[in-house]
Amino acid sequence: MVRIIFVVASLAISGGIAALAYFYHMNWLYAFVFFGPLILIGIRDMLQNKHAIKKNFPLIGNMRYMLEAISPEIQQYFVERRTDGAPINKNSRAIIYQRSKNVGATHPFGTEMNVYEEGYEFITHSMYPKKIKEEPRVMIGEGQCAKPYSASLYNISAMSFGSMSKNAVLAMNKGAAKGKFFHNTGEGGIAPYHKVGGDLSWQIGTGYFGCRNQDGTFNETMFQENATHESVKIIEVKLSQGAKPGKGGILPGKKVTPEIAKIRAVPVGQDVLSPSHHSAFSDPKGLLNFCDKLRELSGGKPVGFKLCIGKVEEFEEICKAMQETGQYPDFIGIDGAEGGTGAAPLEFANNVGLPLYVGLVLADTLLKKYGVRDKIKVIASGKVFSGFGIFKALSMGADLTQSARSFMLSIGCIHAQLCNTNTCPVGVATQNKALMKGLNVEDKYVRCYNYHHNTVKAFLELMGATGAQHPSELNTDNIKRMAEDGDVWTYTEIIKSWHMVEKLTGVKATAKAGAHA
Repeated sequence: MVRIIFVVASLAISGGIAALAYFYHMNWLYAFVFFGPLILIGIRDMLQNKHAIKKNFPLIGNMRYMLEAISPEIQQYFVERRTDGAPINKNSRAIIYQRSKNVGATHPFGTEMNVYEEGYEFITHSMYPKKIKEEPRVMIGEGQCAKPYSASLYNISAMSFGSMSKNAVLAMNKGAAKGKFFHNTGEGGIAPYHKVGGDLSWQIGTGYFGCRNQDGTFNETMFQENATHESVKIIEVKLSQGAKPGKGGILPGKKVTPEIAKIRAVPVGQDVLSPSHHSAFSDPKGLLNFCDKLRELSGGKPVGFKLCIGKVEEFEEICKAMQETGQYPDFIGIDGAEGGTGAAPLEFANNVGLPLYVGLVLADTLLKKYGVRDKIKVIASGKVFSGFGIFKALSMGADLTQSARSFMLSIGCIHAQLCNTNTCPVGVATQNKALMKGLNVEDKYVRCYNYHHNTVKAFLELMGATGAQHPSELNTDNIKRMAEDGDVWTYTEIIKSWHMVEKLTGVKATAKAGAHA
């Protein structure tokens, strides 16, 4: 019946065209140029069998797919409130954009958050705030490294060249150079665009890109050649990442250009799937031996590992091995299940791994239990977007922080969530040269620097407002949270109520978390 109606409608339109052409002396060609394509689309819809809605409602059914295609933009620009939006809400995006453009990040008319709502978090200020002039640096590798590294409190987390465009990598690295903070390469290896002056945290993943034999195993000679480059300051062995813990990295074939294939030693145009586990070691002592080997091959640079904690007993086995062998990494990066990625199966992104702050508390507790916490720096890697984010992470057990998506936003990312399609409209997460050219490196690297500088400044002001003069004074007493019944709890009290901590670690959670508590 629908097809009959469409045929009748098409005949009517054709008749209308003929009538207009006859009475108004219209050019038939002009009329056909306008109506002809619509008629052809309708006929195509009637004949295809893939989409039921277009077959049943020719021509009109296409509107459904058109609206679906732009629904994220409609949601983001016209529907979202400032406190809405996932994975990053509108207020967080706004503060990143404002700070990167150096236009200030003030907010008018008061908070838009419900301060009595369960889950609302805040800090209590002092009547005697302190003024902190300079950012405290964090020394990584002091005591066992020939070349320890003095790190910023806030750094760029792992994003590979391949996932990121050439221009994005250049902008971030130049921003890191100007601001004296480190830039994590991601597991895709060190590209020429990482070597423009910024300090590097070279990430070694399960694919060993940049230090890889043809069979995918670790190559010591290649590692040494890259690790001894002056830009490489620290080396991070990636065990897992928050967005897809238990699964290796994924780089869609669309992004594997000849240049990227050469850097990674993989075929051009094919999906690059990193293994889910390392071939260089298979147990805690093997991991520690591997870290020692990398430290030696690099000439004494700090070496650590990053993971999203899953089975807590496995992390405890690593801590126990440190105590037994006297070997320990220079740092441990704790990622959270809320971490980001360019491409991940939805089940892994949504339902695998411990959240960042739970992981931080567990890591801090276990490292203290085995007497090695003072030898290791802990890096919080996750959704740290503001001064409050840094403040909370350091209060919950971290020594320093790193973030990826916030720095993407600082150089122009618009939260389009097209990272896995190679169609990023602003040239950040794509290898399409036509799109990439929209990202002006000389403009964006300054924005990257501005964002870092202003965010660290905001943290120092926030810390000073509590009366503290150094991050070592922060702990879980500093963060308060509204409870369901309207009561207020400190995170020290909340952690005591986490039966999981005592059950999984054997340590009663009475001590305050915090790097130096």
